[in-house]
Order: sequence, then C-alpha cells, then structure tokens
Amino acid sequence: MSKQVRDTLKSLFSSSVRADLLALLLNNPEEKFYVREIATLLRKNPSGVKRELDNLEKMGILTSKRVANLKYFQAEKKSPLFSELKSLIAKSLGIPGALKALLKTSGAKIAFIYGPFAENEDSDTVNLFIVGPSSLVNEGFKDIEEKFNKKIIASTMDESEFKSKKEVSDADLEKLLSGDKIMLMGKL
Repeated sequence: MSKQVRDTLKSLFSSSVRADLLALLLNNPEEKFYVREIATLLRKNPSGVKRELDNLEKMGILTSKRVANLKYFQAEKKSPLFSELKSLIAKSLGIPGALKALLKTSGAKIAFIYGPFAENEDSDTVNLFIVGPSSLVNEGFKDIEEKFNKKIIASTMDESEFKSKKEVSDADLEKLLSGDKIMLMGKL
C-alpha cells in the first residue's frame, strides 16, 4: 500500500461526523445536498459538517457545485475509492445502518425493523415498518438486499393513518409496536 493511500485511509476515518457524512452521501450517490440540509439530517453542527465536506472534497471523494448562493455536495462516483468505501460503510453499519442512511433522505417520520431479524434470529428477510409517504416502499432497497443477501419487506403507513390508529389503540398496530424492534428513526 502506497504512502498516499495509507494517509488517505488514515484521514478518512478520523471523525464521527466524517463517518456519518460518508454513510449519507455514499448511500445516496445521485442526491445533492447543501451544508445546512446535511447538518439537519445528521443532527450535527453546520460548521463541523462544512469542514468535513471540504476535507472529503479535497480527497476527491465528494464533488461540489455552486447554485446561486448554495454549495451542493454529492459523492464522486468516479473516485477510485467510491465502490470500496460504499461497501466498507455498508458493512460497518450493518443492515440497520444502511437502511437508516437510505431513509434519512426519504421523508419518513418513523421507521423500524421488526420480526425475526429484530429478535436476533437468523432470517433471510428483514421486516421494515415506515411511517411516511407510500412511495417509500422498495425505494433504493435493491442495493441493500444484494449487499446483505436479505429480502426487505417494507410496509408503509401515512402519518395521519398512523396517528389515528394509535389513538384508537388499533389491535394490529399495538401488537406491532409492542414487539421487539430496531428503531431506525423517529419516536413512537
């Protein structure tokens, strides 16, 4: 391994903000984000996010484009490290982390894994429950399914339906919410 590659790898994983940025941007390579948007999605300080984005751009892992007064960042798919980093991030986060990174940009309000996978059983399927727009089902799950060799079965419910079923103590929803789960985003 050359000194340049060693130095790049060493500097790549020097902060948790950087790891979160890589997870977000590498799992959504077609998306462009501006600094405040990323800071909001990751719940991080905008100045720290900006510093790390600039560092990753200098390394050639991200690109940026200025539109009006906003600077948008996205993954540089032509980078020789792109596919390896994406794979490394996915493996280190596991399937819950990969799903969480994907769902952060989706408009989902609540998301969790339930069923056998959440109960630590060896399962070929991952049951995913999402509160948000119905267009979220199966959006971008194909890469994650292939990478982890698991079938993702996603169920969605819009926010108003979820709230009304929760208020009337819907038996099916109560059963789902009372079981073992891995929370990916939101609060119940």
